[in-house]
Amino acid sequence: MADQSIGTAEQLRDPNYMPPLGKAVPLGLQHVLAMFASNITPAIIIAGAAGIGFGSDQGALGFPDMTYLIQMSMFFAGIATLIQTIGIGPVGGKLPIVQGTSFAFLPVMIPAVIGLGTAGLGGLMTGVMIGGLFHFCIGFFIGKIRFALPPLVTGLIVLMIGLSLVSVGIKYAAGGVPAMGTEKFGSLAMWFPALVVICITLCIKFFTKGFTAVSAILIGILAGYIVALIMGQVNFGNVGRAAGFALPSPFKYGFSINWAIIIGMCLMAIISAIETVGDVSGITKGGAGREATNTEIQGATFADGLGTAIAGVFGGLPNTSFSQNVGLVAMTGVMSRHVVTIGALFLIAGGLVPKVGAIINTIPINVLGGGVIIMFGMVASAGIHMLSDVHWNRRNMVIFATALSIGLGLQLVPEALQHTGKTVQILMTSGLLPAAFIAILLNLLLPQDLADDEIEEPLEGLADHDHA
Repeated sequence: MADQSIGTAEQLRDPNYMPPLGKAVPLGLQHVLAMFASNITPAIIIAGAAGIGFGSDQGALGFPDMTYLIQMSMFFAGIATLIQTIGIGPVGGKLPIVQGTSFAFLPVMIPAVIGLGTAGLGGLMTGVMIGGLFHFCIGFFIGKIRFALPPLVTGLIVLMIGLSLVSVGIKYAAGGVPAMGTEKFGSLAMWFPALVVICITLCIKFFTKGFTAVSAILIGILAGYIVALIMGQVNFGNVGRAAGFALPSPFKYGFSINWAIIIGMCLMAIISAIETVGDVSGITKGGAGREATNTEIQGATFADGLGTAIAGVFGGLPNTSFSQNVGLVAMTGVMSRHVVTIGALFLIAGGLVPKVGAIINTIPINVLGGGVIIMFGMVASAGIHMLSDVHWNRRNMVIFATALSIGLGLQLVPEALQHTGKTVQILMTSGLLPAAFIAILLNLLLPQDLADDEIEEPLEGLADHDHA
């Protein structure tokens, strides 16, 4: 039943409806809280891989530390969201779509800076910019490539994203890169705040409802932060030095062509575009009970690419639609794009105030680790949920097994490609791109009539072996 204090049932299903401001502001803030932790986490991970993260002295030496990356994550999530909700001509879905920094690109971005440190950031941002332009172009033919990505392929891709990131969560919870190689790494002092985050998050998620349940991870991180503060693990030294206001700087990290990153970003743009199609469809179905139009899907894809390209110019990371906010629209039943516009303004305001980024920077890495363990696990779980729609016959089993084994294997043993070029290593050792390529190719090439044989025989053979 519609909440009459917000609007009638018909109004709530209308993207162009503006609820009373007193209701719209908290609804918009709720969208920000639902995605906030997920939005800034990729920036923190990339900063750590580049050597300007927790425990780094690069900020003191004059090089932009991770405060700037956090600032850009907020600012350009807000800008990209405005492009989606308000629109610029055909660009933008003009729906309540929240944009944010994407986890999906991390398996490609991390190898771009590992070993290169800050020198790799110029090539990374150039790749983000060019990849965003490619993503924009996908909007012209997005409807024609959907046939190549059934649940078998998309589920595997999402599962690989989750599996490629789970080790990051464990490393963070144990103390992160600054503590590795010391007695501190893996100590109870490191693990305890992380475990508090996990326990509080789970309790809130399962024993509360509505606004509180949606913000479970954020509340869990706040609880872990308080524990870490009591344990003396929080350092406020950089907050006082942070500026009160600062505008983004174009080409903050320089401009550098790295073909491995450019190719990787373009390939990942295809995957991100397909994810956006699913999110747009989820919003229209959950909020308005209808299918998304081709115009909405095309506009949302254009906005994804444009938002990413602009972010890359100013040192931001790739943006895409946020699935958790799709669920929030379905839960609240409010389809108003203007509500999400209000949330975008909060993000932009936070992104213009470096002190906000500096305060976020005070979150100990082990506390964040507790949160990302759950977040990355949820990504893998989402992939498994998508795979539940697959009919597991012999053909699909072979496709999945081959793609998963090669993709995950190359990720776990990157030395297997030590005799190849740097470009090939960056693209292949992420695991994600080879797994996606193999799954798409085999799904298109293997004849469907192979699907007639079920997988009972191999399972029965395995059982016979166990009884032997």
